[in-house]
Amino acid sequence: MGRYVLIGRDGARGLALRKQHRPAHLANLAPLAEQGRVVYAGPLLDEAGSPCGSVVVFEAESLAAARSFAAGDPYVVHGVFESWEVLASLQVFPEIPAS
Repeated sequence: MGRYVLIGRDGARGLALRKQHRPAHLANLAPLAEQGRVVYAGPLLDEAGSPCGSVVVFEAESLAAARSFAAGDPYVVHGVFESWEVLASLQVFPEIPAS
């Protein structure tokens, strides 16, 4: 299982659409969160402190699976994000204890 980062940047109507689709976005993340696979999720904030995008750090079986998950997120599907990408990540600090 790898770690992946979804970075979404809101479009011009992002804030209005974000409010409309937030419950569905959170519901989409809930199954991963219940499995302990969401490491971090939250909005990106502009200089005025308003949401202008989102970051979600999560675990998935592969980059393809992570991108598929992100492509189905309501913020992607309904155009909250003008652009988005999913990248593989490797945590080096703080170190994760060996299990």
